[in-house]
Amino acid sequence: MGWIMAIFDLPVLTPHERRSATKFRNWLLDDGYLMIQYSVYARPCVSYEHLEKHTQRIVENAPLSGFVRIIFFTDKQWQLGINIIGNSNYLRSRSAEPEMPEQIIFW
Repeated sequence: MGWIMAIFDLPVLTPHERRSATKFRNWLLDDGYLMIQYSVYARPCVSYEHLEKHTQRIVENAPLSGFVRIIFFTDKQWQLGINIIGNSNYLRSRSAEPEMPEQIIFW
C-alpha cells in the first residue's frame, strides 16, 4: 500500500498553455487524485501494478510542455509526513490530512 504523487510545474503564459494545464489538473482530479497543493496531487495505490498503471496514465495525459515528477511513497512514509496549516481562511477550509478513500481502507 502506498501513494503516488504527481508534482508539476507547467507553463501558463499563453491561453493554450493555461487550457492545457487546467485540463491536466482536472484529469488528475477525475482520475481519483487528491489536490495537496495547486501543483501537487496524490492518490492511494494498493500495489506496484497499480503504481505502474497510474504512472503510465500520467505519462499519457501530461501536457507536452512543462515538468511533471512522479514519486511513490509507502503508506508508512506518507504517515510520517507532517502538515502545518496556517491561519488563512483558504487553508482552514482544507483537510490537514487527506483521508484514505473508503474502498482502499477495505484492502
